[in-house]
Amino acid sequence: MGNVDLKNLMLLFWLVLVVPYCLCEDGSDDSTSAVYIVSLRNAPSSHYYGELTKMGSNGFQVKNGGGGGGASSGRTQFHKPRYGNATKTNKRYSSYIAQVHDSLLKKVLKGEKYLKLYSYHYLINGFAVLVTQQQAEKLAQSSEVSNVVLDFSVRTATTHTPQFLGLPRGAWSQEGGFDAAGEGVVIGFVDTGIDPMHPSFADNKSEHPYPVPTHFSGVCEVTRDFPSGSCNRKLVGARHFAASAITRGIFNSTQDYASPFDGDGHGTHTAAVAAGNHGIPVIVAGHHFGNASGMAPRSHIAVYKALYKSFGGFAADVVAAIDQAAQDGVDIISLSITPNRRPPGVATFFNPIDMALLSAVKAGIFVVQAAGNTGPSPTSVSSFSPWIFTVGAASHDRTYSNSIFLGNNVTIPGVGLAPGTSVSKLYTLIHARDALNNDTAVTDDMYVNECQDASKFSKDLIRGNLLMCSYSIRFVLGLSTIKQALGMAKNLSAAGVVFYMDPFVIGYQINPVPMKMPGIIIASTNDSKVLMQYYNSSLEVDAVTKKVTKFGAVASIHGGLKANYSNAAPKVMYYSARGPDPEDTLPHVADILKPNLLAPGNLIWAAWSSLGTDSVEFQGENFAIMSGTSMAAPHVAGLAALIRQKFPNFSPAAVASALSTTASQHDKNGGLIMAQRSYAYADLNLSPATPFDMGSGFLNATGALNPGLIFDSTPVVLNYTGQNCWSYNSTVCGPDLNLPSITISTLNQSRVVQRTVQNVGGNETYSVGWSAPYGVSMSVSPTHFSVAGGEKQVLSVLLNATTNSSVASFGRIGLFGDQGHVLNIPLSVIVKISSYNNTVS
Repeated sequence: MGNVDLKNLMLLFWLVLVVPYCLCEDGSDDSTSAVYIVSLRNAPSSHYYGELTKMGSNGFQVKNGGGGGGASSGRTQFHKPRYGNATKTNKRYSSYIAQVHDSLLKKVLKGEKYLKLYSYHYLINGFAVLVTQQQAEKLAQSSEVSNVVLDFSVRTATTHTPQFLGLPRGAWSQEGGFDAAGEGVVIGFVDTGIDPMHPSFADNKSEHPYPVPTHFSGVCEVTRDFPSGSCNRKLVGARHFAASAITRGIFNSTQDYASPFDGDGHGTHTAAVAAGNHGIPVIVAGHHFGNASGMAPRSHIAVYKALYKSFGGFAADVVAAIDQAAQDGVDIISLSITPNRRPPGVATFFNPIDMALLSAVKAGIFVVQAAGNTGPSPTSVSSFSPWIFTVGAASHDRTYSNSIFLGNNVTIPGVGLAPGTSVSKLYTLIHARDALNNDTAVTDDMYVNECQDASKFSKDLIRGNLLMCSYSIRFVLGLSTIKQALGMAKNLSAAGVVFYMDPFVIGYQINPVPMKMPGIIIASTNDSKVLMQYYNSSLEVDAVTKKVTKFGAVASIHGGLKANYSNAAPKVMYYSARGPDPEDTLPHVADILKPNLLAPGNLIWAAWSSLGTDSVEFQGENFAIMSGTSMAAPHVAGLAALIRQKFPNFSPAAVASALSTTASQHDKNGGLIMAQRSYAYADLNLSPATPFDMGSGFLNATGALNPGLIFDSTPVVLNYTGQNCWSYNSTVCGPDLNLPSITISTLNQSRVVQRTVQNVGGNETYSVGWSAPYGVSMSVSPTHFSVAGGEKQVLSVLLNATTNSSVASFGRIGLFGDQGHVLNIPLSVIVKISSYNNTVS
């Protein structure tokens, strides 16, 4: 990377001013306009509202373009800086910054055509503008400009999980019960919007007063799709951002809704997971699946819609949404979105979304983001920066299973949220190909086996029988649907539907699908072969006409409405993106642990938009069961609200520390958390999870509210000049960030790493234990220490490479307090270079 050592540019949480550069797509036409995000060197307005300064043993100091700030001594105070109501006090300055942006554009482009879409002023000082590549290069050459980035696309990445996480008797009870959990905390969601009429977001579910927090100043857009009265004391703000999409000509105001209304379903689901009301009945396809609750049911919701069903979203709109959320005064930002690809350029961390979030964290906002659904390959994580709390997806202990009992006494497992057939009766099985009417032949319609068109079938043959339909690749692609097949079967008076897996659909993971009539999906191709062999062997066929004269196969469907509970949870889901953290597009590896934590993300029930189209099977329903890291991230956002409620002065780093150090590394059986290693047959390819799979471990909701010790971090903002960071300070490289983990991409012989902990509880004495990564010897000092409430302790970790290897190995440091606090700090070392041998295997 030339003279730039990016391992050393992982400056304690935060470089924001970078050398001028322009990121452009190869082969782009100079005359073609595109949206670019331009950042200026001057500080954004949020940097003028207060300074964080700390001069201590670690030698770190805040430096801002806004000036101000003096050194402090003595105890470090935990604080999340809130600068009053920035929206009210900042309007004059924001108007001034917009004028500066307009002046710069006029000066540099000198009468040329351009279109400014946004002026960003609160978290980053910059703007989004529609210009040609040549114009973008002119802007990049201006001395006032820090960087110019081509806009890029982004994409979207519970009834039982509160019980699985122990909330009712744990974290909620500490906050005064579910009726108070999260009160006074505002969570901002940058997503696909929200359905404001859903009961999960009503403000009349409690008799207790429910005031809007005074520090929040957001507004509620009013449109035809989002009428007056959509917001309330629960849903306290809602806006939408689509300027970048509109300039591309891909925004359909009818389909995508030019309002905060959620036409997708994803945003409604994520908001409800984090902060939906408690005790809302989950009724889908006429079946009751329990009562839903968010993690922090008393917290408030603010929505910043920047993603849309038909095309996803764009960074320029997302940055505008984040900037507005911070101005409005949210306490937490939840992002269940990721870039479509690694951001190009000098480092993944320098993309405009992460830079905006950097300032958000500096302003005291805790930011949580989904890791991405691109697992299980290494370096697949799509959330990069150390100031962002990245969440991977795990299973929880509730599953839904279904089965079909065949007349030859064979039972085949399957899925489907469906009722069963009559317990005492076996029904005749009839394959779609054998139930055609006289006007249809298989040769006329190669897709007839998918049961999508009732006009092709004989009602007399199907009435009262179990219809067998093929689940082909067209179902995976959305060209055929379960819902359409069920509607057809109902119209033809079938007793139920059996979907068998097409042999070309290998290892496809099927979520439970709601069915209003008896039905099952046999997800295994091998089990589907067993079914077909039984069916075919039971047929009697006329030798001349080749028509079936007798259907001999019979079966009954058990049903899949009842939940099952297992102790083999949690486990890392195959789709959950993995570390190590890619530093750039090559990729080099950053000295930062990603993901940070696991949370429930598989088969999560939560609210669904009444007009949501993201899942055909849940269209028209008020709830949906979804899987992904998108579902995991809001679990953590909700738990962060509980931490903020109990510790209102915790910095974002302190919140992250409480979540990380208390995480569990074991499943409900007490065994190690396992990770799925393949997409196909995921549960047959398991091995123990490493920190690159699960971060610090699985979310411990109760423990996070009583962490004992905290790893806090003070922001550092330095000017990036391309120099090696050791010329600034030899302690500001990646492994030395005061994080609750240690990650070293290359251990060249030996290294000393320090961590500083602070006691947020009562006086306590701790002993220190550790297990070294393979190929590394280590020691930690001191091995015992006593620390009073509010006091700090420095830990020194000495690591020595004892072998040469390029294979990652892992260890752990444990801090064991005599008052019951236990903290775990994961260690990850990738390349190890021993002094005894210079060859790395």
